[in-house]
Amino acid sequence: MKKLKLNLPKFFFLFLVLLVTAGFLEIIQDFLLAIFWGVVLAILFRSSYLKILEKTGNKPNLSAGITVTLIILLGILPITGAVLALVYQVDDLIEVPDDKIDKSFDDRVEEMRDQLPIEKSTLKALGFGKKKTRKKVEKAIENLVDTMINYVFSLTQNIFSFVGNFFLTIYLLYFFLRDGHLMIRDLMMIIPMDDKLERELFFRFESVTKATIRGSLVVAVCQGFAGGLIFWILGIEGVAIWTILMVLTSLLPVGSALVWVPWVCVFFVNGEIAKAFILLFVGTAFIGLIDNILQPRLVGKNTKMPDYMILLSTLGGLAYFGLSGFVIGPVFAALFISCWQIMGKKYGNLGTSEDITD
Repeated sequence: MKKLKLNLPKFFFLFLVLLVTAGFLEIIQDFLLAIFWGVVLAILFRSSYLKILEKTGNKPNLSAGITVTLIILLGILPITGAVLALVYQVDDLIEVPDDKIDKSFDDRVEEMRDQLPIEKSTLKALGFGKKKTRKKVEKAIENLVDTMINYVFSLTQNIFSFVGNFFLTIYLLYFFLRDGHLMIRDLMMIIPMDDKLERELFFRFESVTKATIRGSLVVAVCQGFAGGLIFWILGIEGVAIWTILMVLTSLLPVGSALVWVPWVCVFFVNGEIAKAFILLFVGTAFIGLIDNILQPRLVGKNTKMPDYMILLSTLGGLAYFGLSGFVIGPVFAALFISCWQIMGKKYGNLGTSEDITD
C-alpha cells in the first residue's frame, strides 16, 4: 500500500502526459503530413544548409532563410511552372476543330462496328445502332475522364487544404533547418531510452527517407523515358510533353498508366490495333514493372531492408496515406525492423548482424 502511494503520483502524471499528448495530436492531425514533409525536406537539404551556414559566418537565421528561398526558386517554382506549361501545351496539342472531331468520331464508331463479325441488323437489335453506339462510347469516355479527375482531386482533398499545407510545410522547414539539431537533442533528453539506441533510430529514419526519395525519383525518370521512347517509336506527337507527364505521374499511386492507358484506348478507337497491343504490352510488361524491380533494389540497398519489405511497405503506405505513403511506408517499415532488432539484442538472444552472418 505504501509503495502504491509513492508510485501513484508518477502513474497519474504519466497518464496526464499521455492524455495531453493524444489531445494535442488530435488537434493538429490535419497538419501532420505538412509537419512530416517539413522534416523530410529538412533532412534532404540539411547538408546544403550547413554549407550556407559556414559561408554566412555561422548565422542560422540568414542561412535557413537562404536555403528555403533557394528550395523555392530552384525546386518548387520551376516544377510548378513546368506543370502549368504542360497543361497549356497538352490542351493545344489535343485541340481540334469541332467539325473534325464529330466527323472523325462518327467514322471511327462506324469502323468499329464494321470490324465486328456481327451483322449490323443484329447489332441494332442488341441496342448497338450507330447513334446508340456513339452515345455509349461518349458516355464511357466521359465516365473515364470523370473517374480520373475525381481520383486526382481526392489525392489532395481540395485545393485550399493543399495550398495551406504547402505554405505550412515551407514555414516549418525554416525552423527545422535552423533548430533541427536542438529538437533532436531535446527529444533524446526526453525519451526514456539509451542515447545509443535513440541515435540508431534517428539514423535509420534519416537514411530511409533519403533513400526512398532518391529511389522514387530515379524510378520516375526511368519510367518517363521508357514511356517516351515507346511513344516516339509509335509515332505519337508531342513526345517531350508525354515523357515529362509520365515522369510526374510516376510519383502518383497509379503511376504512368494515367498517360499511356488512354493512348491504348485511342489506338483501339482509331482502328490501330497493332499499336494498341504494342503499347499495352510494353506498358504492362515493361514500364509498369520498372517500379516493382528498381525501387526495392534502390531503396533496399541503402536501407538494408529486403526487397519484399520495401515493396509491401511502399504499396501499403500508398494505400493508407496516398501520395505521401511512398515515403511514410518504408520509414515505418525500417523503424519497425529496427525496434524489433534492438529489442532482440537488448532483451533477447539476438546477436549482432555480423554474428548472424558468420
